[in-house]
Amino acid sequence: MYRPNDLAALSGHQLPIVVWGNGACVNAGNRFRWFLTEVASYGFLVIAIGPIGPASVEAGPSPPTVPGTAAPRPADLPPPATHSSQLIDAIDWALGESARPASPYYRRLDSHKVAIMGQSCGGVQAIEASADPRVTTTMIWNSGLMTKPTSMGGGKTLTKDDLKALHAPTAYISGDAQDIAFPNANDDFDHLARIPVFRAYELGVPHTGTYRETNGGEFGGVAIAWLNWQLKGDQKAAQMFTGHRCGLCVNPRWVVHTKNID
Repeated sequence: MYRPNDLAALSGHQLPIVVWGNGACVNAGNRFRWFLTEVASYGFLVIAIGPIGPASVEAGPSPPTVPGTAAPRPADLPPPATHSSQLIDAIDWALGESARPASPYYRRLDSHKVAIMGQSCGGVQAIEASADPRVTTTMIWNSGLMTKPTSMGGGKTLTKDDLKALHAPTAYISGDAQDIAFPNANDDFDHLARIPVFRAYELGVPHTGTYRETNGGEFGGVAIAWLNWQLKGDQKAAQMFTGHRCGLCVNPRWVVHTKNID
């Protein structure tokens, strides 16, 4: 878990809940430590899949070929170490703690503001878990469904029809064409028609994103702005995404497409 250190200092303000699925299906909650710490520092409870692993798990890129992105998983590899259901478990736990009088989180979490995010394999898991009606917004990072059925192990086999279960504002963020998930994200965007959806990619960025750069790099700033807008109603943060002169729209490092977003 990642959260502000002093919960008592919230002075009645409640933390929105953000749950995170790791790239490469890694079952280690500190895999994206630096990125998620930055997000949490803006006033969120972030819960990542998996226990804390050795410091070495925080270093280096995710494997370039993972389930649910651009290539099938070889039959001789073990099944994914994480499942979509863990994201639902995280939401259940947070809401339970917010309602439990003896918990340090008692009445300090906003049960009506829940985001699901995930990178690569975790992004596919986030798509499946986002069918949960409690989800307020979804962010898919360097990920998207393949055109053929995609199984994450322990979850259902997903097809593009499962995108219809997305019911809340959704953002797809990735690198450019060198990102193996680039075509998957683009195709998902093309399939989504009913919900607000934001699609952006950063030029010169590969599948490994900017997560391990200082403060999560460019991706860290995008995550914080989207969550501040969607979960806290921050209209200044919304300016990064809304209008033809949105912050990312005029940034020469980014390419943006939107549907149903003012």
